[in-house]
Amino acid sequence: MKLPDFFEEDRIAVDGHLDRLMPAESVQPPSIHQAMRYSVFAGGKRIRPILCLETARIFDPEVSPAFYPGCAIEFIHTYSLIHDDLPALDNDDLRRGKPTCHKKFGEATAILAGDALLTLAFETVAVSPAPPGRRVAMITEISTAAGTVNGMVGGQVADLEAEGRQVGPETLEYIHRSKTAALIRASIASGALSAGAPPEDVVRLRRFGETIGWAFQVTDDILDVEESSAALGKTAGKDIAQQKATYPAVFGLPRSHEFANELATKAIAELQLYGERADRLRAIAEFLVLRRT
Repeated sequence: MKLPDFFEEDRIAVDGHLDRLMPAESVQPPSIHQAMRYSVFAGGKRIRPILCLETARIFDPEVSPAFYPGCAIEFIHTYSLIHDDLPALDNDDLRRGKPTCHKKFGEATAILAGDALLTLAFETVAVSPAPPGRRVAMITEISTAAGTVNGMVGGQVADLEAEGRQVGPETLEYIHRSKTAALIRASIASGALSAGAPPEDVVRLRRFGETIGWAFQVTDDILDVEESSAALGKTAGKDIAQQKATYPAVFGLPRSHEFANELATKAIAELQLYGERADRLRAIAEFLVLRRT
């Protein structure tokens, strides 16, 4: 399954906003800005900001306010990748088909580049043209998703602590829903908030985001087993080598494929109420899982 045609148009628009929101490479001190830009523009499909845009589009065709939370989440996502790749964590040399930030710029600069992107994320939401109440709601949504309680950092900690151990389904679910699904959940909920969606729609779409994000991570687990490093743009087989807690490791590949598709079906059902207005969001959700499973 290929990405829908509109996705490339969205990706180009997102890249333009990312470029505008980031300091130029020449701004003092140039070394940190070069490292930040290297990692942000090293590749990537921009799935999270595009999910934010297409969720906002359900409620308002004028989606320009959604670029701010979308780009903020892309900054947070990139910071997490920079730090994940460091020797103290996953110790990886390849990201998006290129040398990782610490391999290119050194560990100290990579750490600070991640710190700077996290800081820039919240500055980005703060200067959004959305009304103040919506900005506060988006900051709350995003900071919670990036944090320790059912958020990305909490999931990363649980993931590290599970290495080399036998874990049950509940722990595995917690890791996946926190480490990956939380930021996807925030992307979609923030898109709804940026467009002024009613509270009940924000709740429904938050639920959609968490479920499709969970399916996305199950699929990543599958790909780590089935795909090459060239296809992935990162080192394949790392999950097995590091004895990570993954769905294929716990349930096997056939059941992992089934589970990813079950989650995708459940998530997409949440969009039924919106009919054609959610066609773009539905197409992305289908791609996230069905392209791989």
